[in-house]
Amino acid sequence: MNGGPAVSAPVPDSASSVALEVREIGPGDLRDSLREGWSDFLDKRGDLIFLGLLYPVIGLFAAALSLGANLLPLLFPVVAGITLLGPVAASGFYELARRREEGKDARWSHFLDVRHRPARNAIMILCLILLAIFGAWMGAATTLYMVLIGAFPDTLSEFLSSVFTTPQGWALIVIGTLVGLGFAAVVLTITVVSMPMLVDRDATLDSAIATSVRAVMANKRAMIRWGLTVAALLVLGSIPLFIGLAIALPVLGYATWHLYTKLVIRPPH
Repeated sequence: MNGGPAVSAPVPDSASSVALEVREIGPGDLRDSLREGWSDFLDKRGDLIFLGLLYPVIGLFAAALSLGANLLPLLFPVVAGITLLGPVAASGFYELARRREEGKDARWSHFLDVRHRPARNAIMILCLILLAIFGAWMGAATTLYMVLIGAFPDTLSEFLSSVFTTPQGWALIVIGTLVGLGFAAVVLTITVVSMPMLVDRDATLDSAIATSVRAVMANKRAMIRWGLTVAALLVLGSIPLFIGLAIALPVLGYATWHLYTKLVIRPPH
């Protein structure tokens, strides 16, 4: 379903400043992207080597650190914040999807070949931006806890009691969730097209982010639905000790690549 109307884009000012036109898409395009992402995952299950080790280990390490260092209030923000860095890991899946699309060998050993792409410097800067957003989220979450509840608890029972049995605790849950959704919306808006675009072609960071923002603005309802779908799959993947992320993240990575190809009109390189 790639035939939606195009939204005009500014004329690029240099060979490395690629401005792509964006399309309007519908629910069928989202379903197609997920189906194609699942198909790619089944064809390339060796990718489990990467995320099967990376994200579950990071999640478990964050949990152990929070429990062992009396930092329980930071456990959920850290685990939730890891998903803000999802586009960083997804860049490897974009590279595999790109190679597969071009008929090239696309084994798991090519996962890190994204570092050889022409726009690798822009990709690195975008990764640093996401790290800064993660840091801002952690700062916001810590500030909310200190303002609403106060000092960090000494025990797990004290923490659970303060969060689930007090008005301040429920306010923390509600406000923290809304703030987290705000951070997630920012990440989705600036990366859903820009990261795969930078992997796909030699583009400047400004033009890639601008294209991503235009694509989201032209497809607000579809992007809200996509964001909720991504959040639901990541939550489901995190529940069984984060092991499910070894499946959810590759599928979402491949699916986002296919979504990118539906959101923009890609001229030949």
